[in-house]
Amino acid sequence: MPALNRVQLIGRLGKDPESKFTPTGKKVTHFSLAVSQRWKTAGEMREYTEWVNIEAWGRLGEVCQEYLKKGSLVYLEGRLKTEKYEDKGGETKFFTKVVALGLQFLDKKDKEEPVMTVEEEAADYEA
Repeated sequence: MPALNRVQLIGRLGKDPESKFTPTGKKVTHFSLAVSQRWKTAGEMREYTEWVNIEAWGRLGEVCQEYLKKGSLVYLEGRLKTEKYEDKGGETKFFTKVVALGLQFLDKKDKEEPVMTVEEEAADYEA
């Protein structure tokens, strides 16, 4: 049976990207993305923001670390990944994040600065 695991988001970074190294020495970058939805109800503008945790590996993670900052507007493509952990009380908790596979900067730049699109090859990365 065919399967599809693809996410497309446009949003703003909620904080500067942070990079870490896994025990095997691979670099991974994390940041949060605010994806907002606006609508009008009875003449009143309403807004809802969904916060999404993003994980970027390899060269894509390096680019995120170097060029993105809190408030940056990006278009991001990736896949969903759910992980589990045990909290302090021993209860199993689950959380879902997006593993970035492609990224495009959407902030307006000076004429001299090129628009940059970065794509990462699909790979199995382990934390």
